Amino acid sequence: MNTLSYKTKSIRKEDVQRDWHIIDAAGQNVGRMCTTIATMLRGKHKASYTPHVDNGDNIIVINAEKVVFSGEKWKNKVYLRYSGYPGGQKKRTAEEMLAKKPEAIVEKAVRGMLPKGRLGRAMFTKLFVYTGAEHPHQAQQPKTLKV
Repeated sequence: MNTLSYKTKSIRKEDVQRDWHIIDAAGQNVGRMCTTIATMLRGKHKASYTPHVDNGDNIIVINAEKVVFSGEKWKNKVYLRYSGYPGGQKKRTAEEMLAKKPEAIVEKAVRGMLPKGRLGRAMFTKLFVYTGAEHPHQAQQPKTLKV
């Protein structure tokens, strides 16, 4: 038999169907929740997953200020940033991040789990993180997702 009885389907960016999902972060462990978010942003939960195409869904995260870390991570976990100048490295603990910008905790965790490069940046634009239970995406009729 010299013919293939099957073909591997590779989705094109024109054929992508994106859904909207909403995740309530209240009481959720940061790492476990963000792995689910990164998987859905990437599109790996779909049968039509193609590694070189951005076919993931849009994710809305609410109540970002109510996330949970296990152990002593609130005091020991350090977020670093660098201005580019000598001596320009700045540090913040997770407690300080929660007080100043709680959305950044979820955003930094998810960004680190996505591919680096153009494709990863395009996937990251489909993540919307908000403090509080209100969000401006009611018109998209997002489905509630349990993590």
